Formats: sequence, structure tokens, C-alpha cells
Amino acid sequence: MHVRSILNVLSAIVTLLGLSMLLAAAWSFYYQDNDLEGILISTLVCVTLGLPVWFLTRGRVRLNIKDGFALVTFVWLAVAAFGSLPFMITGVIPNFTDAFFESMSGVTTTGATIIGNPLTLPHLTNGIESLPHGILFWRSFIQWIGGMGIIVFSIAILPLLGVGGVQLFKAEVPGLVPDKIKPRVQETAKVLWLVYFGISLVEMLLLYFGGLSFFDSMCHTFTTMATGGFSTKNASIGAFSSAYIEYIIIIFMFLAGVNFSLHWRAINGNMRGYFRNGEFKFYGGAVIFFTILIWSSILLNGEGFNHKSFRDSLFQTVSILTTTGFGTVDYALWVPFAQLLLLIMMFFGGSAGSTSGGMKIARVMVIIKYSISETRRLLHPRAIIPMRIGKQLIDDDVIRNTLGFVLFYISIFVTVSIILTAMGLDLVSAFGATAASIGNIGPGLGSVGPTENYAHLPALAKWLLSFCMLLGRLEIFTVIVLLSRTFWKR
Repeated sequence: MHVRSILNVLSAIVTLLGLSMLLAAAWSFYYQDNDLEGILISTLVCVTLGLPVWFLTRGRVRLNIKDGFALVTFVWLAVAAFGSLPFMITGVIPNFTDAFFESMSGVTTTGATIIGNPLTLPHLTNGIESLPHGILFWRSFIQWIGGMGIIVFSIAILPLLGVGGVQLFKAEVPGLVPDKIKPRVQETAKVLWLVYFGISLVEMLLLYFGGLSFFDSMCHTFTTMATGGFSTKNASIGAFSSAYIEYIIIIFMFLAGVNFSLHWRAINGNMRGYFRNGEFKFYGGAVIFFTILIWSSILLNGEGFNHKSFRDSLFQTVSILTTTGFGTVDYALWVPFAQLLLLIMMFFGGSAGSTSGGMKIARVMVIIKYSISETRRLLHPRAIIPMRIGKQLIDDDVIRNTLGFVLFYISIFVTVSIILTAMGLDLVSAFGATAASIGNIGPGLGSVGPTENYAHLPALAKWLLSFCMLLGRLEIFTVIVLLSRTFWKR
């Protein structure tokens, strides 16, 4: 591998991350909070360590496919590690394990948190709402930059990656096959970030005009578009008790779960592209299908036929399906059938090419279509049965990749769940924590449900779940390939 080039890019991103902490420092200064010094020290540490290494390794950046896969994983680990500095140095989360867990949850847009338990963090007597504004901003901001991918972000603003951009883009962009809107990857990244920023700006203005403060509007926009789910309130979106706010966030969670290349085409006048896309139609149908089932189960359980129950059903369906993790209600109090549906949706995720986690709708469609085609082959063994998503023909390589991915995904889910039960978690909590971590959702079921947090878990469990967050965000193979002996052979 080209170690010099890898160090050059890593150091540039760490430096950039440190400079971005100044945005959090500005909010701390504005509100005169006590976290300003700690954030500034965190900035100094990142710049002091990153800038000299970047200067010493500057020159032509050469990256091959191996470098691309390695660099993606190393960048996410580095950003999670250095992103934990503001939590630790300000004293908000003094323990490195907890700070790293919170940071990894942020940059992978998972939304799992250890904040909220006064027995674990006694100085935060009011949970999340006790946090100073600089830290609240930082939690939201790292989700926003993680939403579209720190590597894509770097390609968009740094000319350093040059020819290596193709490898990085292939390794990081979610989905089965990266959809290159423009012939040059650097241009593609810029287009994606332009769309991402534009939609974020619209949501922020709508939330602000709906009565939220500018600060809350910005933070919730960051975590909505990233499908991250961190909130500035203990009760998440339910704290605002506003149908308008909830519907705005529902709309933008849904948009964040759509392939961003479709948004770009729509901006350029091709609105029909949405409805010609098989994955989009399946995604929209899944939202309607699960919402009706959950709402029906709530009604059959005796709750009255009212707008609030429908809104909660729709909100939680979109929130879980897009792996955002916001909440308006404690769904742990719902009937077991509704909770089971939420657990199933944790595996789905949004569209390929979106900011959501999970297995992705495209893969779910491939599995369903593959199962149907195999059944048909039993009846017609000599038939040639092509597989399509919409009008796109799916070749055998994609099918094999999908089957391998799903096998890895389920195997990791089962293995980690077993390990968590060995650490003392009950079965529901173990399943919920694992599904929520590898699917980058955040709140799970049981003791890690929507009104709970992950603070009570053993340190080893937090490290294990942090690894699951990384696996889920980087589509498993990107990380798994680094663990193979073949990768490290010359």
C-alpha cells in the first residue's frame, strides 16, 4: 500500500475535522457556556497532530484499490477517535470508552447514546438537555458530515485525492453499484453534497418558521438529513408536541432515505425519475404497508381512532425504516406485534445511494426476486429467468455479492446477540441493541429502547457495538476485507 499517501489524506481529514470544531466553539462562545476551552483545546490537538504530518507527506497522492478500502476504514476510525476529544476534554463524557462510543455513533449516523443516565453521568442531571450548546452542536454536526460520507466530503473539498477518488468512492458510497451522476468522481461528490446541502437548508428554514429556535432547527436538520437521530431534547421530537414539526421531519427523513441521484435528476427537471425507479416504489410501498399494519395493531389494542395514533405510526415507521431513530412516542409500550414490525424494519434500511443504514431496500428486493426466481426454476429447470429491479437487469455478480452481504449481516447479528446475552443482557435487549447498531438506527428494544440509553452496558459491549456501527455504515465488506490475510499479502 502507499502508506505515505494514506497518511497524507488521513492527516488532512484530521486537520479539517479539528478546524470544523471551531463551529462548535462559536456556539459555545455565543451562549457563554463552559465548554469553550475544551473545544478549542480539541481543535488545537487535531491541528497540531494533523498539519505537520500532512506537510511532511504532501506530494502526489497515489491510491490503488487496496488503499481505497484501507483508507475508508482508517478515516472513520480516526474521525471517531478525534471526534471524541470534545466530549472528553470538556468533561462531558470523561471516560474514553463512552466518548468513543458516542463519537462513533455520531459519525456512523447511528444515534445510539450513553447520555441520559444520571447514575452514570451524575453531572448531567437533566440528561441531554444538560449538555452545553457547543457539545450539542458537535453531536449533530458529526452526524451531518458522516451522513453522506466523510470520504465523499473530502473528495468534494480537497483536491488531494485526485486519481484515487474512484477507489474511495466505490468503497464508501452506500448501495449495490455506485451511481456516477458525472463522469468524474470528484464532480459526482460535489453534486451529491450540493443536493445534500440544499435539501438541508430547506428543512432548516421550514423548522425555523414552524417555531423551533434557529439552533434547534439546525441541529435537527443535521441529524434528519444524515438519518442519524441525535436530538437536543431528552424526549426527541416528541418534546415539541407539534404536528407541523413532526410532518416536516417525516418528509425529510423520507427524502434522506431516497437515492440522492434521483434528487439530482428531479432538480434538473426529471421528476418522473422517482416513479420509474423500482427501488423508490418499493420503498414508498413499504412505508405505507408498515404504517397501516402498526396503526391497525394500535387501534385493535384499544386506542381510539385519532390523528395522534396515525401520526405516531407514520413517524416511527419512517424513522425506523430510514434508520434515523427519532421518536415521538415510547414504542416499547406498543403491542408486541408492532414492536416485531419495527425490528423487521431495522434490517431493511432505505434506498441504495441514500444516507440511511440497514441492508438497503435494493438488497431486500434482490433477495425477494432471487427467491421467486429459484422457485420458478424448480418448475422450469431449463428456463433462463433474468432478474430485474425496475428495468435494470441484475447480473450474477451483484446477486452473489448481495447473498454474501446478507449472510455476513445475519451471521454478525446472531453472533453479537449471543455475545451480549453472555454479558448479561436479556434476549430482547440483545437483539434490539445489535440490530440498532449494525443497522445504524440508535434506539433499539428492551433496555436500549427509545426512552433508554446504552450507558448501562459493559465496556466490552460498547466496543463491540461500536465495531458493529462501523461495519454497518461501511457496508461490511469494506471492513471485513481488511481482516483477510489476502489483503495484506503483497
